[in-house]
Amino acid sequence: MRDRADSLEMPGRAKGPAPALLMIGAGALMGFTMLAVLIGRTEQIGMIALPPAKPVARLAFRAEDQVDGSIALRDVSDGHVAAWIRPGEDGFLRGTLRGLAQARQRGGLGPEQPFSLTRYDDGRLSLADDATGRRVPLEAFGPTNAGAFARLLPAPGAPATETR
Repeated sequence: MRDRADSLEMPGRAKGPAPALLMIGAGALMGFTMLAVLIGRTEQIGMIALPPAKPVARLAFRAEDQVDGSIALRDVSDGHVAAWIRPGEDGFLRGTLRGLAQARQRGGLGPEQPFSLTRYDDGRLSLADDATGRRVPLEAFGPTNAGAFARLLPAPGAPATETR
């Protein structure tokens, strides 16, 4: 007597060499794709590389919370307040700095090392926290949000400065 499992056929299961050929074809396609990507990356085929941008203005500052809820952005080069962020104002700027400060707290780091805001010759703005290694490309958030930080630096046509 035949085993009952042998007598039952699985519905939708193909017989013959088609599934094996399909698997071999899929494997060959995946191998070819991986080889093409490897060659493209190592030989720089189809890659677009922008020339490195040069910094034209930089502000190193500390963000100091005030009793009234405002934040003082103090220039580390001479200690003057570069900007006051009043409660309820500059939500993007406040939120971005808060996120960087929270990352420092999670890492057990303090406020000793300043944040740095940099404008590059191609117009990009970058906010960096060297204490945690985090960098925020501000142009990714649109011109209005980037403008909240851009006002802290000299105008793009002004002479280059290292810190303000």
